[in-house]
Amino acid sequence: MNELTIAGIVLPPAPQEVIDWIRDVEGRVREMFSEGQLVPVEVKTNHLLGAGMYARTVHLPAMGFFTNVTIKVPTLMVVSGYCYMLAGKEWAKLTGYNVFPASAGRKQICITKEPTDVTMIFPTDARTVEEAEAEFTDEAGDLLSREQPESNHVLIAGGDECLDF
Repeated sequence: MNELTIAGIVLPPAPQEVIDWIRDVEGRVREMFSEGQLVPVEVKTNHLLGAGMYARTVHLPAMGFFTNVTIKVPTLMVVSGYCYMLAGKEWAKLTGYNVFPASAGRKQICITKEPTDVTMIFPTDARTVEEAEAEFTDEAGDLLSREQPESNHVLIAGGDECLDF
């Protein structure tokens, strides 16, 4: 059974005190990386620009702890796997396949129990991934896709092109 144990059906924005707390945690984790206590994991990111939409999928390995930049636009979220996600001030257990709206102003923590894919989708006029990233966050320089460019896959579909699967 799929569970989303947050108030309502929308992933809410994070209150400022939660954003501040997550940034503090991120700072401590960065220190642990710099001291060699933690080893970064590769996170694969797929980018799709087409039909006036941007879809960004991150493939998160099992048993990981991840945070995201602050998202400043509302999106649709698709989460497939098994994880715990901080949603506003509450923890949500997500199992299986979940699709739900997500509010602007959110910053989250995701703890994966199994490999988990997280996709966000929003309408855009962006023509490049960099333009789309600047549209959804003011913290694009902190994105793992920028730190790990070799782990990116980009597909930009234009006009009447169709994708063959």
